[in-house]
Amino acid sequence: MTKDVSEEPEVHHHHGKDYVDPPPAPLLDLGELKLWSFYRALIAEFIATLLFLYVTVATVIGHKKLNAADQCDGVGILGIAWAFGGMIFILVYCTAGISGGHINPAVTFGLFLARKVSLIRAVAYIVAQSLGAICGVGLVKAFMKSYYNKLGGGANSVSAGYNTGTALGAEIIGTFVLVYTVFSATDPKRSARDSHVPVLAPLPIGFAVFMVHLATIPITGTGINPARSFGAAVIYNNGKVWDDHWIFWVGPFVGALAAAAYHQYILRAAAIKALGSFRSNPSN
Repeated sequence: MTKDVSEEPEVHHHHGKDYVDPPPAPLLDLGELKLWSFYRALIAEFIATLLFLYVTVATVIGHKKLNAADQCDGVGILGIAWAFGGMIFILVYCTAGISGGHINPAVTFGLFLARKVSLIRAVAYIVAQSLGAICGVGLVKAFMKSYYNKLGGGANSVSAGYNTGTALGAEIIGTFVLVYTVFSATDPKRSARDSHVPVLAPLPIGFAVFMVHLATIPITGTGINPARSFGAAVIYNNGKVWDDHWIFWVGPFVGALAAAAYHQYILRAAAIKALGSFRSNPSN
């Protein structure tokens, strides 16, 4: 990004900016369906979500198994949070250059609202992510069959002592933190001024997932990713899980919408710039 900016000095002189915002993605881009890169991205999202669910749900089941045998054993909430955050760091790093490294329908939805991806790509990503999640949890059940159903299948539901309103609020806030971090870590303004940011972008995203899990595991088990919740619900297939399942789509999508609006219209002042009411300082 820094190199591109240096090759286009006229952008700096004419607009007073040292970065270039990419043009908005078209709402419907049928041309994508003819590109191999589009299908390669779908495969990347499918495999990444499969691996994410396999490692994380296996960690949850393994912890519950060890903890049931010895209350002092198992990785604990801290270890589970590290598994989720660490896998996101790894997989975003691996897939960012191919698909953008979404691995989460809420992230895809937020980026769609900000016109970073087209509607066709957004819908296709969400389908690929959901299928990958089902397959990933399916592998966990296949490998840990004797413990999977007995120990809850790693599925999300509202924990005892909490109501649906609290759970929904936790999912909204948790997803807001994640999607806000995604926007901030991939902002072209930061990429232009700090050449190391694109390399380190997966790190704050992974840490955001880690921190949200620490706060939200006691309430809902932490969804903030509808594909993660959907994959576990499909394979575990329990009535209580399905009763609460709407929370893990509505909450993350509302949180993603709030994060996209906050970043685009408040921090980046897109609405004010469009109205031309105020003059923004390009150095901010």
